[in-house]
Amino acid sequence: MENPITIGVVIFPFDQFGSAGTSHGAEALAEVVREIRQDAHRESQPCRTHVLRDVLALYHPSMTTPQHWQRWRQRGRRLFQRLRQRHPFILWLGGNHLSVFPVLEQLEPDTLVLQFDAHLDIHAFDQTMDYLSHGNYWRFLPAPLPVVWHLGHRDLFVSPQQTAPFFSRVYSAVDLQTRLPEITAHLHQQVRQSARIWIDIDVDVFDPAICPAVQQPLPFGLTATTFWPLWQVAFQGKVLGVSLSEFDPGRDRQEQSLHMLGWLIESLLLQVVEQQR
Repeated sequence: MENPITIGVVIFPFDQFGSAGTSHGAEALAEVVREIRQDAHRESQPCRTHVLRDVLALYHPSMTTPQHWQRWRQRGRRLFQRLRQRHPFILWLGGNHLSVFPVLEQLEPDTLVLQFDAHLDIHAFDQTMDYLSHGNYWRFLPAPLPVVWHLGHRDLFVSPQQTAPFFSRVYSAVDLQTRLPEITAHLHQQVRQSARIWIDIDVDVFDPAICPAVQQPLPFGLTATTFWPLWQVAFQGKVLGVSLSEFDPGRDRQEQSLHMLGWLIESLLLQVVEQQR
């Protein structure tokens, strides 16, 4: 019997150096994944989600001691390296955006990173600390950087000239709304040329009307009409994994964001398994 395709799901609730409280978001999304797995086993009638019964392997490194926090980058890197050898797909559920830093450190230069984020995270202003934070981490990633497309920002502080050293392409939320056919066509070409893809989602990329549970909400964010065309173009079988971060359940409204992100995760898991079969 052929071994089932497995998806490695990492819960990495790091939230130091900014956005404290998002660790609870990673834990909440982990419960969503556990519930998805339980429901797939519990349902006795024919159901699409039956394909998720035996494909999810959860990894939840402890973050309970000062030593755990001090060695968070090394632990994250080792875990990511190990999972790449075990699983054809990785879902990384992080706390603040720094929780994805160990993943970005390990990606090869020919990897295409599609980063959905309301902020550009290359800040170097008076109020920005000169050490690693969730608002400047691109400045601390070792070279050579992967090929990065930044999608959906509403940042009013950073000029196009300042983004060039870090991102191959930068498309704001305004660009995506007004030039979506052109951008999706260009993305399709880039996807075809790429060896592998990592999709990184900071959930504040979504409009606060549909995802209010973030610490730094910005107006005029992505909605389904702009997000899904890009997602479908990107998800063409070369995706190594997806990271989700910056969900703060303490700022949610009647679990609106939790339900939206839970639906997105279940849809993603089904798409991964069905593409591989």
